[in-house]
Amino acid sequence: MNPLIVIPTYVSTRLKPRAATPVSTFDHLTPLHKEGELGRCLDSLRKVRGLGQIAVIVGGERTAAGQAVQKVRALCEDFPDLSIMVVGQPEAALVAQRLEQLGLSDLDEQIGLFGYSAVRNLGLLVANVFGFDSVVFIDDDEVVDDPDFLAKGVYGLGKLTRRGIPILAKTGYFLNSEGTYHSKSQSKWYNRFWLQGEAFNKWIDHAMQGPRLSRSNHVCGGCLALHREAYRRVCFDPWIVRGEDLDYMLDLRMYGSDIWFDNQWQLVHLPPATQSEGLRFRQDIYRWIYEYRKIEYSRTQIDLQQVRPDSLEPYPGPFLEPGITKRIKRTALLRSIGRPDKSAYRKAARAATRDASVYAKRNCQKYFGFQFTWPEVMARTEGDDMLRTVLLSAVVGAAEAVRSDGASVDPGATGDIRLHMAETE
Repeated sequence: MNPLIVIPTYVSTRLKPRAATPVSTFDHLTPLHKEGELGRCLDSLRKVRGLGQIAVIVGGERTAAGQAVQKVRALCEDFPDLSIMVVGQPEAALVAQRLEQLGLSDLDEQIGLFGYSAVRNLGLLVANVFGFDSVVFIDDDEVVDDPDFLAKGVYGLGKLTRRGIPILAKTGYFLNSEGTYHSKSQSKWYNRFWLQGEAFNKWIDHAMQGPRLSRSNHVCGGCLALHREAYRRVCFDPWIVRGEDLDYMLDLRMYGSDIWFDNQWQLVHLPPATQSEGLRFRQDIYRWIYEYRKIEYSRTQIDLQQVRPDSLEPYPGPFLEPGITKRIKRTALLRSIGRPDKSAYRKAARAATRDASVYAKRNCQKYFGFQFTWPEVMARTEGDDMLRTVLLSAVVGAAEAVRSDGASVDPGATGDIRLHMAETE
């Protein structure tokens, strides 16, 4: 296969994160005057066999958008041996303009640079314009240490299992700085209502002992491969404030598909230190309350598959059940006593019963309207000459690596190739 590598990166004018709107508050922002982690990530890709086109999508704060793309472009020019397309404010503005010309207006919040899902959707649009048969997402704070990373990433993608189920999306896992795939979250007294790390560890231990490919309850957005048939059919949810990767798995299930876990596909995650635990948990509050409301709303739609929390045990099912608001508030209050970021946790506790609930109620149905238009967005932008011209101008380095023939995978050509029975559940 010929995947487009998409790397989101987020830049800020500030040294410390702040609470902006729920969607535009980010976990890790690289200050303009600091080097950040992107260069380390790109350097690690030099050893990867079969590496083709890379698209770096420059997101972050609106006030830094112009300076951010200049910073990232200058950094990418230090890698002339890689073909890197830097998509920032100028390109996103022209993409929005072209979408309007194609009769697809007012989508800059859903496909753009300000929000985790909007950035990912922009990456999918870039892949669609050039006809890539797949997309592989990695994060800028990760390091690829396996020369066969891409080969493993597209293993099985577009094929059928022995039960005739198509594998259109798959995820791997990351190792942390300690060399383990386990969550570092501890079962402290202040987490008694929020044992997220323990639940995740239980799930991944089981998945790592199973066949190479198995249905996944987890998604690592920095180690995610999507077949063309998946990314043209299902988009990311622009109203989820973080955890858009796991949300994508739930969206796929609602629309009759799934994500598969590959226990032989991994990379190393080396994020910078979290500067505000309380702010990050505030985003988690918005995330899980929104997710619960969204799943509840989806049950009223007759054309969607039902996603039940008990089908997602041991993780993330417990965090999608009734009573989630009370559990979140109790956790925030306990952490405001037991953790250093006391003031931010107290604010997070208030958000749980007020702002986050209002946000979820107001927005939980919007994704389904946007998702309805997504296949049309893909159909109208596929191979579009104007968009190709705009994006080709954003390439630095070996421009010839860009796939410009508009070729795509013929599902009929790949659908009859079945994986070895022992490899899948």
